[in-house]
Amino acid sequence: MEYFPYRHIDKTQVIKIGEISPASEYVQVSGKLTQVDLIGESRGRRLVAYLKDETGELELVWFQGISWIEKNLIVGNKYLVFGRAGFYMNTPQITHPEMELLTIGEATGKNFLEPIYPATEKLKARGITGRQIGKLTFNLFSLLNEKELPENLPLSIIQEHNLISRYRAFRQIHFPINNQEYEAAVTRLKFEELFFAQLRMGMLRSQRHHFSQGLVFDKVGELFNTFYRSFLPFELTGAQKRVLKEIRKDMGSGRQMNRLLQGDVGSGKTMVALLSMLIAADNTRPSDGSGFQCCLMAPTEILAQQHFAVLTKLLKGMPVVVKLLTGSTSAAERKKILPACEQGDVHILIGTHAIIEDTVQFKNLGLAIVDEQHRFGVEQRSKLWKKNEVPPHILVMTATPIPRTLALTAYGDLDYSIMDEMPPGRQNISTVHRYEHARPQVMDFIKNEISKGRQAYIIYPLIEESAKLDFENLMKGYEEVKAFFPEPQYWISMLHGKQKSALKETNMQRFVKGETHLMVSTTVIEVGVDVPNASVMVIESAEKFGLTQMHQLRGRVGRGSEKSYCILLSGTKISRDGRERLKIMAATNDGFKIAEKDLELRGPGDIEGTRQSGILDFKLADIVRDKKLLDDAKNMAEKIIGLDPQLTLIENLPLKNFLMSQKVKTIWSKIS
Repeated sequence: MEYFPYRHIDKTQVIKIGEISPASEYVQVSGKLTQVDLIGESRGRRLVAYLKDETGELELVWFQGISWIEKNLIVGNKYLVFGRAGFYMNTPQITHPEMELLTIGEATGKNFLEPIYPATEKLKARGITGRQIGKLTFNLFSLLNEKELPENLPLSIIQEHNLISRYRAFRQIHFPINNQEYEAAVTRLKFEELFFAQLRMGMLRSQRHHFSQGLVFDKVGELFNTFYRSFLPFELTGAQKRVLKEIRKDMGSGRQMNRLLQGDVGSGKTMVALLSMLIAADNTRPSDGSGFQCCLMAPTEILAQQHFAVLTKLLKGMPVVVKLLTGSTSAAERKKILPACEQGDVHILIGTHAIIEDTVQFKNLGLAIVDEQHRFGVEQRSKLWKKNEVPPHILVMTATPIPRTLALTAYGDLDYSIMDEMPPGRQNISTVHRYEHARPQVMDFIKNEISKGRQAYIIYPLIEESAKLDFENLMKGYEEVKAFFPEPQYWISMLHGKQKSALKETNMQRFVKGETHLMVSTTVIEVGVDVPNASVMVIESAEKFGLTQMHQLRGRVGRGSEKSYCILLSGTKISRDGRERLKIMAATNDGFKIAEKDLELRGPGDIEGTRQSGILDFKLADIVRDKKLLDDAKNMAEKIIGLDPQLTLIENLPLKNFLMSQKVKTIWSKIS
C-alpha cells in the first residue's frame, strides 16, 4: 500500500494516429498490428513493429526485452498502445510502448487514470513491471475493507483539517476516480506523515523535559564573572545574551539540556560555548564538592587545534586548565592528560573523536559541546552521554544555518537556539561572479591585496567520486597559481586530504602566521579556520559547489578589520541551477536566506544524514512545498501533547495504537 505510484497517466483519451503531432507528448492510440521485424545484430539489434488505423501508421520500437516482447506480439490483432510520441523520418514513433491486447469490439480501450509504479531493471527482467505491481496492488485493495485499514487520527483532527478517511486516501492515491480525489488523498497522507513525525519528536521532547534527570547548575560564580568583567574582548551581541539565558535556564532546571545552537559563520558561537563552560566549571557536585568538567568535540584536528588556541588565549591569566586531545597527541602527552581528566584536574578538554574513546574518563563531566555536529554519527555522539553517571548537559553547534522548516522536522526533539546577529567589527564581504576569461584580472586583484599586507585563499572543488581526480585538479591549479605568483616574491601553502596531519598542520600554521601569502586548498579549509589577515576568497569552478558550502568558504574571510572579498570563478557553460546559486551568493551574505534557497534548490536530502534517524524519509511530504501542512501538523501535535502527553484520553487512542504498532514500536519504547 505504501509503494506509491510516482505519477498517473490520463488514459481517458484515445486519439487517432493521424492526430499525433511534433507537439504531442504521451499519446494513447488503438489499431491493428500489421508487421513485426527483427533488425540488426548483437548490440545493434532492435524490434520494430507497425500499428495502423484508418488515419495513419505508427512505428513501435524496442531495444530491450526483445525476445519476450516478440513472442507476445501477434500480427493481425488489435492493440491499445500508450507512450511518449516522437517522429523519425516524418513517421510517428513510440519507443518501448505500453501495449494491451483489445478484445473483439473493444475499439477505444479503457478510460481511467493509470498508476505508474517504479520498477527496477532486475524486476523487469523477471517480468515484474510497473504494470504488474499495479495489478498486484489492485488485487490487494479488492481484499481490504475499512476495518482492515483502521483510522489512526482522531475524528476531531479529521474534521478540523477537512481530511478524507485513511482507507479512502490509500485507495484513491493508487486508483483515483478523478484528479480531485487524488489530491485529497495526497493531502491526507502527507498530513499524516508530517503529523506523526511531529508527534513522535514532541513526545520525546516532552518526556525528556518531565522525566530526564539532569545536573543542576544553579549559580553563576567567580570564573564566569571574572572573565565577563575583565577578560571578555568585546561586548556580547543581543543574540549571544539571549542564547546564554536559554542555556543557563536549561542547565539550572534539573533536567538534561539537549540544545542545538545554530548560527551563521562568525556569529560568535565559540564565545557562547566558552561562557557556558565557565558556568559549568563554577558549579560543584554536592556529594564531594568537586567542580564540573567540560569537553568540546570538533570534527577535524585543524578545528580542534584552533578551538584550543582561541580558548587558551582568551583564558590566559585565569585558573582554568585547558587540554587538547587528538589522534596526533603524543603518547607521552596522553599519559599526562588522561589521569588529569580522570582526577578532575582538567577543566576543559578539547579534541576530536579521540575524546569518546573508552580510555578517556572524566571525574565529573557536566557539559559536552559538539561543534559542527552533522560531521558526527549518532552513535559517536551518544558515547559522550555515557561519560558521567548522570548524563552531562549537551550543546550541539552548527555554523550551517538551518531553515525553519528543516529544523522543525529534523531537529524537533531538540530545543534550539538561533544566533542571527553578528558581533561588532565583522566585515560585510563583497561577493562577485567572474568567468574564466577574467582570471588574469582576478590574479592581479589578489596581488594588489597582497601588496597591502593581506593574504588570500584559492579553493578547488572536491569531486567525491574520485580522490585521484581531486588531487590532479588541485595540483594542476597549484601549478597555474605558481605561474601567476612566482617565488620568491610570493609564497604559497597547499592543503589537501592526502597530506599527513603533520604536513597539513605545518602548511596551515605557515599561513596563519603570515609566512605564506596564498593558501591553495581543497574544501578541507571549509570549517573553522580563522585567519583575520586573509581578505580574499577565490572559489574555483564555483558552479560545482552547493550554496551552503560556498557560504561556509566565504566565511573564512572578513574576520579582521579590513574590507574582504569573495570571487566566484566559473566556466561559461553553467546549468540553470548553477547560475541561480551564483546569483544568490552575489546578492546576499545572510546565511539563513541562503539556507532557505539551498533547501528549495536541492531539497533536504543532504541534511538528512545530520540526524541519521530516517526522520526525513517521507514517502510523499516535501518540507519545502508543504510548509503550510507542516505548520498545521506541528501545531496540532503540540496541542495534543500539551493536553494529553501520555495519550491516555479515549479520543487519542488511535494515535497511541498507531505508535505502538510494529512499525514504530522502537519510538514508543523510548517514549514510555
